Amino acid sequence: MKFDKKDLLLYAVTDRSWLGGETLASQVERAVKGGAAFVQLREKELDKEHFLEEAVELGELCRKYQVPFVVNDDVEIAVKSGADGVHVGQSDMEAGDVRAKLGPDKIIGVSAQTVEQAVLAEERGADYLGVGAVFPTGSKADACEVSHETLRAICEAVDIPVIAIGGINADNLRELSGSGICGIAVISAIFAKEDVEGAARELRSLAEEMFKD
Repeated sequence: MKFDKKDLLLYAVTDRSWLGGETLASQVERAVKGGAAFVQLREKELDKEHFLEEAVELGELCRKYQVPFVVNDDVEIAVKSGADGVHVGQSDMEAGDVRAKLGPDKIIGVSAQTVEQAVLAEERGADYLGVGAVFPTGSKADACEVSHETLRAICEAVDIPVIAIGGINADNLRELSGSGICGIAVISAIFAKEDVEGAARELRSLAEEMFKD
């Protein structure tokens, strides 16, 4: 699946920390119904067998709603599950190597914290960049903060779409206005909420307002 940059407006990253007895698929479905337009499956603790099962299930769900679906870090799981692509960090496989494994038609996202990393990722074939953490976050223990000046500089330095991630919520989203990003990636701002669909709907509405041309 090729994607449009408008699909990156509200990008949901999964986290099973807040399932509370619910399945990940049902949470993701509620997020998508609320307006999440892109889904990334992020699993740091799950064994390969269950990770693959989950990737297949979420891939089918996202196809039903025509929402792009990528797997975090694990290129093998992305290939086996038929995901639309993969998102890799700086310590994971390099974008050029990922492209060689996935082929020309898959989506590759790369995390970047500096202009140099961003430019290199674009050169190596990344389709979009995730830049952060733009605010303090508890979702990723090793996340280092990226200043809003750096975020703006990255957006100016590359031609591919850039989304911001890290600690973004309904209260601070507007602080990113004018940075050049085309969307936001969120974890707890959707999945830690009791009303997942309502949280997604509110963020989607705020993002649409902020990114009006």
